[in-house]
Amino acid sequence: MKIFTIADKKEEKFLRIKTADFNFQELTKKEINELIKKMRETMTRAIGVGLSANQVGLNLKMFIALIPEKSLEQDEKNKIILSPSEKMKFYAIFNPEIIKFSEKKSIMEEGCLSVPGIYGLVKRSEKITLIGQDKNAKKIKIKAFGLLAVVFQHEVDHLNGVLFIDRCKKIYSIEKS
Repeated sequence: MKIFTIADKKEEKFLRIKTADFNFQELTKKEINELIKKMRETMTRAIGVGLSANQVGLNLKMFIALIPEKSLEQDEKNKIILSPSEKMKFYAIFNPEIIKFSEKKSIMEEGCLSVPGIYGLVKRSEKITLIGQDKNAKKIKIKAFGLLAVVFQHEVDHLNGVLFIDRCKKIYSIEKS
């Protein structure tokens, strides 16, 4: 799978379109599992923590995420510090919708596989409640906080055609050495 980026104007146009609801009748369980597997391989290869279907050219309302189970620490510049031994939790969420946002917000550094080399500080709700479906079409409800809430908000934004750079207070690039 290829990750769409804003460097290609056709791909950026696709990334900015609201995705279609995921219809479980259109794919077999095997095809759904294969989709999740391919997206996870693509995200892992790109060293990401989340990936929405439209980032790989699919007009489907679903995303995956791989997040540390424990709370994360942040340094004074709001950069995330991950421990290599951190236990991770995998999510594959279909037809997600955030139904509750906390009033309390935090600013955290974000990046995006579709906006390579660019980072920025984004203000998001500290806690959210997300509903959707799992890979078996079973309804799910997740109360998320911290990094998990940020990643879920970032990915749901993708599915609504919104990029993190649209929400940034400050954007900067990091040059590769």
